[in-house]
Amino acid sequence: MNTAEAHPDRSQLVAARRWVVKVGSALLTNDGCGLDASVVQSLANQLVALRRTGCDVVLVSSGAIAAGLVRLNLAERPHEVHLSQAAAAVGQSALVRAYEEHLSPHRVTSAQILLSHADIRARDRYLNARSTLSTLLGMGVLPIVNENDTVVTDEIRLGDNDTLGALVANLIDAEVLLILTDQEGLMDSDPRQVSSAQVITSADVHDPTLDTMAGPSGTLGRGGMATKLSAARLAARSGTGTVIANGRMPDVINRVAAGESLGTFLQTQRRPQSARKQWLASLLHAQGQLSLDGGAVRGIVEQGRSLLPIGITAVSGQFERGDLVSCIDSQGRERARGLVNYNSSEAQALVGKASVHIEPTLGYRGEEEMIHRDNLVAG
Repeated sequence: MNTAEAHPDRSQLVAARRWVVKVGSALLTNDGCGLDASVVQSLANQLVALRRTGCDVVLVSSGAIAAGLVRLNLAERPHEVHLSQAAAAVGQSALVRAYEEHLSPHRVTSAQILLSHADIRARDRYLNARSTLSTLLGMGVLPIVNENDTVVTDEIRLGDNDTLGALVANLIDAEVLLILTDQEGLMDSDPRQVSSAQVITSADVHDPTLDTMAGPSGTLGRGGMATKLSAARLAARSGTGTVIANGRMPDVINRVAAGESLGTFLQTQRRPQSARKQWLASLLHAQGQLSLDGGAVRGIVEQGRSLLPIGITAVSGQFERGDLVSCIDSQGRERARGLVNYNSSEAQALVGKASVHIEPTLGYRGEEEMIHRDNLVAG
């Protein structure tokens, strides 16, 4: 790999040896007319080239539903769940076959992996997915991952393949998540309204000013820049840096890997979290909310403390012991999430109370913490 032109800020990309490459529907499809064979071929060739430099690569590919729409003669993505699932079932085989067609001449074996929220929510299934991906990479196989759209519903889906890419990055402890789209990267303003809009070449992924620069999703895909930024922040929990780049640029994958300043590089300075806390962060659907006072927020976010009942100001939602709940500050922003030690009724009774009052309030001696720090992950 040529590193002579590597940008100084992107040296970690040159050194990275484990990549997740996510490809969006807008890039893969030919203006709603099915898969673009030339794009699939180009991507396959680039992935092979990246692997030849000694890198482990996992591909997270959208496009199944978009491909299925054409084969089912549907003009647009349906709103009905059963039609979307049918399109995914028809299109998934076409998508994987398209990649295999261009990988096989290079003697690269691929494996299809379909994941759902249930695979992430259950700790044992999460670990099984992690083990399977690691085993495949160790055997020199190129995993092709997609959400299992044929069976999931909107209530339990992972959300979009940007999020899925971040979760896979967490699963395999990837150093880089490369999100390929039909855009140049994250812009400092909306290019449709501001002609002088510029690509943000590099930024801290946790910079709050980035939130104002995200745009809406396209027609075929579900993920706009907002979801890409959210995915980058989720990936950062495992220390993964994210690059958002235009997948139609020639040899974009290997140019990014060589350190060339393409697209937007979202860096993280935070230390990687443990595998357990990455799993907690990956649980996307909280069952309830705990509103916290300022002291509790500071204790969790800045000092890594457990959440005690005394720091809770309000409880909302219905949840059971062991469920995932969201912890929000006085402005309604999520600052943490974790597995709660009490159900919603008990939590409501304990609002604002010191731990010594738990037994007199509930009639039994439970845990001192509403959420123990080992089961709590800060946002």
